[in-house]
Amino acid sequence: MAKNPERSVFYDIMSDTGKRSLENRDTPNTLPIGSSLNTPEAFLSDPRIQEHHGLLQYLDRLKRELDTYKSLFAGALTLFHHTSIDAMLDAAVSHLATRTLLSFVVFLWKPFQNKNELCIRSYEGHTPANRVPPLESLTLFEVFFQQHPEPLSYAELLKQMGSNTATQALQEMEPELIIPIRGPYGFYGLILVGPKLRGERFQAEELTFIRDLLFFVSLALQNHLHYDHSLQDVKTGLYNYGFFMTRLEEEISRVRRNKYASSVMVIDVDFFKSFNDTYGHIAGDRVLEHIAFLIKGGVRLDDVPSRFGGEEFTVLLPDTHAESAWHVAERLRLAIAQLKVPWEIPLPRITISLGIFTFDNQTDIMASEILNRADKALYASKSRGRNCTTIWEPGLEFGMYR
Repeated sequence: MAKNPERSVFYDIMSDTGKRSLENRDTPNTLPIGSSLNTPEAFLSDPRIQEHHGLLQYLDRLKRELDTYKSLFAGALTLFHHTSIDAMLDAAVSHLATRTLLSFVVFLWKPFQNKNELCIRSYEGHTPANRVPPLESLTLFEVFFQQHPEPLSYAELLKQMGSNTATQALQEMEPELIIPIRGPYGFYGLILVGPKLRGERFQAEELTFIRDLLFFVSLALQNHLHYDHSLQDVKTGLYNYGFFMTRLEEEISRVRRNKYASSVMVIDVDFFKSFNDTYGHIAGDRVLEHIAFLIKGGVRLDDVPSRFGGEEFTVLLPDTHAESAWHVAERLRLAIAQLKVPWEIPLPRITISLGIFTFDNQTDIMASEILNRADKALYASKSRGRNCTTIWEPGLEFGMYR
């Protein structure tokens, strides 16, 4: 195999340096200080080193670039292992801090189910903070970045967009770098990167690293949004039927292996068809959105609230016996009875009926039958006059039709 002459010279020099170092290892006092190529001064003054100084600089640059790429891909790999957006963004900002100290980073994005909603997570240094730009919408940025998809500075953004409500909202922060989050479904949001913490200018290598790592953050954020969208009901933001049934099957298996009880709650809005006929489907949709918001806020993080279809909701309550489930249901019922939905005209009071079924490791029935029993408890509530909660028990169906 043919040798690269420059590489051969370099390795000959390094080999010679190593030999001299070994020869002098046991007789440190036989040569004056600085006579060995093992010292930086002697190494750099060697004629062969000076002759190939350009090659050594090239090799040093390659090593730095390799270290940067290793750090970049290690960070990217970490991002895609996180199961929540907050944890993924925390990891990204911590990894950025290993290369450069930023005064702030702000992530702004739109959840799929509500284009008017805006999610914001901000950091000062690499610590979560409450830095929130006064933005109500990303619409103007969306229009701009459809034509200009590349990252740019605030000064350049102001020059190209001009002064408007969007650029004025960022004026006080004046980020160093603005990175659009764009993907297969268009514009998702923005990443605002502040200047360096100590005010120094960014080096080209630092800007490249920031841009490249945040490109992976953009991809990871999109993946999270797409995944959440596949599990959620678009109108309410609650889990959809498919995800609820999957989690119910998993909970049945878990309960059968352990000695605890879990519950399923079925919720139906009273007289909802008449409400839609009187006030219209758009008003009905607004009511469902507000009810969903109360349901989601009224259960634990481990619970599984879902829109089961139409005006019917379900909630899976892991590790919850019947009495506790009844208290959860009553708390939701009372909260929704006090709900006031803003509308063009005053809307009537909304009430719900609820049914509960509790199962444990002695309950040998399928998921469909668990739901069926909770549904029968719901219809028992309706037969009792609505706006109440019923817990399923043996003989319930008989009592309903007496």
